[in-house]
Amino acid sequence: MNLFRRILNQPKPADNGTPAPSPATPSAPRTEQPLPETSPLITQEIPPQPLIPDGATRPLAQESLLSYIGGDHLTFGQLSDVGMVRSNNQDASVAFYAGSRSADERPDFGLFIVADGMGGHHDGEKASALAVKTVAIQVTSTIYLPMLKGQNDSQEPITELLTQAIQKANSDIMTQVPDGGTTFSGLVLIGDLAYVAHVGDSRIYLLTKDGIEQLTRDHSLVQRLIELDQLTQEEAADHPQKNVLYRALGQNEIVEVDTMFRRLPPKSRVIVCSDGLWNQVQEKEIVDIVRQNVNPQDACNKLVALANKRGGLDNVTVILLNMPG
Repeated sequence: MNLFRRILNQPKPADNGTPAPSPATPSAPRTEQPLPETSPLITQEIPPQPLIPDGATRPLAQESLLSYIGGDHLTFGQLSDVGMVRSNNQDASVAFYAGSRSADERPDFGLFIVADGMGGHHDGEKASALAVKTVAIQVTSTIYLPMLKGQNDSQEPITELLTQAIQKANSDIMTQVPDGGTTFSGLVLIGDLAYVAHVGDSRIYLLTKDGIEQLTRDHSLVQRLIELDQLTQEEAADHPQKNVLYRALGQNEIVEVDTMFRRLPPKSRVIVCSDGLWNQVQEKEIVDIVRQNVNPQDACNKLVALANKRGGLDNVTVILLNMPG
């Protein structure tokens, strides 16, 4: 987002959690927003091999190697594009994945984030870049490295550590990019457990055999009006304030972060994306493209291409995870 989006300061809910937001500074809206078991290494008789001295590495047959590594780890794709209208890309993303198989029985680890910047021509891109960098550094030092050292028992809950990382990113943005802001949607993946943290209107979806589910909730004015039954989904699509956010990083000293955790089913897919995707591509189309492409990078490429074909009115970023199973 090259232009400011309005940020509304959201008060704490009094009882049922649905107070109406109060608008703050207006901004120019965008022109349009529509450890599983591995198979045995030796599965067939192997021809005699040359003698190998004790202590030397013994190579695996190619078929055995493929059997060992195939299907045990997730695969992912990642793509960010400036779109067809913007002159710079204010989205930022990070995809970090470490697969492990050793006597330590350490689970696989991943960090996947999409941030959509807001502000002046360069303030938005600086804010989103700073957010993903800060959180990646914090998560690596407070979650991943202690995992490697076997210090997990002394850790705070993962969601709390993730929230602390986002609070630091928020503070850094206010200090270093005072005229910028950004959304944040990300997850820490440990084995098949996903720890989700979210601020703004970028989204995280979970796709299973039963359909697609939006795990995050948009912190936007129109979403709040929908929840209050003051607006329909159809009316929200053309609402003049559809780009107004009441929560984002870089707007207040403390940012309220939505967190949750989910166990991801085998063969499920997770989509993390900016609104440049979901505003242009319908959920059914996202499902169809993801299911029709086994390779997650191919799916990302086609999703971004479709968003651009629809006008590419905003930067578009997507990360797709394919869980093993």
